[in-house]
Amino acid sequence: MLDMVKKSMLAGIGLALKTWDEVEDFARDLQKRGRMTEKEGRKFLDELQQRYQDVQSKLEKRVEESVRAFLKKADVVTSDELKGLKKEIRELKQVVASLTEKSS
Repeated sequence: MLDMVKKSMLAGIGLALKTWDEVEDFARDLQKRGRMTEKEGRKFLDELQQRYQDVQSKLEKRVEESVRAFLKKADVVTSDELKGLKKEIRELKQVVASLTEKSS
């Protein structure tokens, strides 16, 4: 199940990257056709890249939140939760060992 979520995320990221490539191609095409100077084309691409990075960052946050919500609903233990449980078990073992030593 986690593998399916991971594949879905990668597909979404791949689509976003494909879209950026298409935007770059479009800007280059406009520049070649003479509708933009090289300077205007570079500025246009820089602005688009900044917006793209902002949107990509927001998308990554949304995907991460969605995955966390999905994992919570699916009742899947996260690595942080597992580490916490392992720590608690170690602490309980120490308490049991000290109590066993006192009663011996």
